[in-house]
Amino acid sequence: MEEYLVEELNNVHELGIIIEVVKVVEDYALKNNVTGIDTLVLQIGEISSVIPKYVEECYPIAVEGTLLENTKLKIEIIPANAMCYDCGTVFNVVENEKNCPKCKSTLWRLLSGKEFIIKEIVAY
Repeated sequence: MEEYLVEELNNVHELGIIIEVVKVVEDYALKNNVTGIDTLVLQIGEISSVIPKYVEECYPIAVEGTLLENTKLKIEIIPANAMCYDCGTVFNVVENEKNCPKCKSTLWRLLSGKEFIIKEIVAY
């Protein structure tokens, strides 16, 4: 029961985010005389607080009755890349468990992976 409740709470977080995305996209469409949208492309960082699986689950509910109701959703994952302060190597922090694969340092600067971006609105 607890696991179900936690997943439902996560879905609420993503639902709120997607509802805001829908508002932004509809506003953009209105200002630019767009009457139909085929695809919405989102980029989500690999270590972002937004979970792609939950976005996909919430999307049909969030777009119901809106200009985006019949749109396709495409999600692109932005890798969590960092640069090692000690040797300068760029690496994926998730795949390498937060350690530089070259020198094993744990001192690094995050370059990407926390983003949430509306990348593209494909209109017809």
